[in-house]
Amino acid sequence: MVGASLGTGVEALWGTCVERLGERFDVLGWEVPGHGSGAPATAAFSIEELAGRVVAGVDEICGPRQFRYAGDSLGGAVGLVLLVDHADRVSGATLACTSARFSAPRMWHERAALVRAEGTEAVVKGSRERWFSPGFADREPAAVEALIESLRAVDDESYALACEALAEFDIRDRLGKIDRPFALIAGRDDVATPIADAQRIVNGAPGAQLTILDDVAHLAPIEAPDRVAAILTKV
Repeated sequence: MVGASLGTGVEALWGTCVERLGERFDVLGWEVPGHGSGAPATAAFSIEELAGRVVAGVDEICGPRQFRYAGDSLGGAVGLVLLVDHADRVSGATLACTSARFSAPRMWHERAALVRAEGTEAVVKGSRERWFSPGFADREPAAVEALIESLRAVDDESYALACEALAEFDIRDRLGKIDRPFALIAGRDDVATPIADAQRIVNGAPGAQLTILDDVAHLAPIEAPDRVAAILTKV
């Protein structure tokens, strides 16, 4: 099961990486409400509720079985909750470019208000700057534009509610409950969830096996699909 970042559809973010997995896995993707093919949100939600929906989705499609999980940013936060609250269901996890506590709540509430007033177009420029490492847009312009278009297509209210969910998310004092190894990826060029955020997860959850990827910012699955796929298959 793979999960995407705020503002991205799961296929646009994970499709290239999933192609590298060959026939080793049956891969399912879940969408943040109002993102990609996901239905718009009709009420506020939390990161913990999203984790519960992931488990329910696996149950509905595959039955009550264990699954591997991979997520980026918001999707990675959902993965941390899965490892804490649904550990019996997760057989392995790869969490990229994420944090146990994202930026100050005020920033998220301000961004939610901005998108409610002006739509997701208002955050395109900033997202383009944060998401990609220097030079990636020149090397992979089609991938960049696909992700930017997925941002433009996100339901405005759903994006705002996701920002508010991230404002409330804080699992730092529960990381010690994770009692198994899992892969943690940080991008050396990531300013949204910098290496220091990954190190705090390692400090709280000693089973985290941190890999720092050069020439990667905030969207590791699209910036380094070969390297991410290789890490994912070893978990």
